[in-house]
Amino acid sequence: MIVYLNGDYLDDSDAHISIYDRGFMFGDGVYEVIPVYGGRLFRLGQHLNRLRHSLEAIGMYPPLTDARLTDVFGQLLQGRNGDASVYLQITRGAAPRNHVFPDSQSPTVLAYAQDMHYPDAAQRETGVHAVTLADQRWQRCDIKSVSLLANVLARQYAAEHGAMESFLIRDGYLTEGAASTLFMVREGRLITPPKSHAILPGITRELVIELAALSEVDVEEAEIPEHELDTADEIWLASSTKEILPVTRLNDQPVGSGRPGNLYHQVVRQYDDFKQRFRAGLTA
Repeated sequence: MIVYLNGDYLDDSDAHISIYDRGFMFGDGVYEVIPVYGGRLFRLGQHLNRLRHSLEAIGMYPPLTDARLTDVFGQLLQGRNGDASVYLQITRGAAPRNHVFPDSQSPTVLAYAQDMHYPDAAQRETGVHAVTLADQRWQRCDIKSVSLLANVLARQYAAEHGAMESFLIRDGYLTEGAASTLFMVREGRLITPPKSHAILPGITRELVIELAALSEVDVEEAEIPEHELDTADEIWLASSTKEILPVTRLNDQPVGSGRPGNLYHQVVRQYDDFKQRFRAGLTA
């Protein structure tokens, strides 16, 4: 696989970084994952805006312009006909090991494209399982940081309990999944936690809200107390790679009827239609 690393296009086996890279030493960096449908980068501007937000929050400037990044992504996607995703990671670069920022910085920029692997049809039809878990992450989850150990441990907890995802609870309220956004349906209303430092502002999250609103579904961004999950009519998780999946069991108890709900089927049909129109260049 060809990767972009600090100005060069290399086979991944020939791509190397310093052992003193601050991304390796401290997790001092940020990343983005950008879906690609029919060769078109999905909402690239929003992804790059989020990247700039993350970089600014950790005291870095974008090392490449938007135009240059777009060119890099185009080069990496050459020859790919199907859906894909682009992974971009920027760290503060190599420097003597010291918690304080180095006086001069030479960021490490890595990017590569890979095939998109969607959830299988059975997961859409029957749903997936999730668990709840205390949110032990730091206070700036709006930064898309490469420091993901707490998320890794939360996903591992889910896997060890036969679930796909852990939904994280902080001070009695839901924040998000370890690697996803959460939506709850109650009495026909679609509810998701509001943007804050406690959650990542998901691009897929925004699309789900847009599609639901276009169908005149009552959408509310509001705090969700943990106990309300127990009586939800439907629960979904969403992310760039999982898209939208129904959660039909939570903590080994059925959600609603124990089957994907009517509103889920309605919104996921809209989502699939949107992707088809996006691939054809009929929508942005």
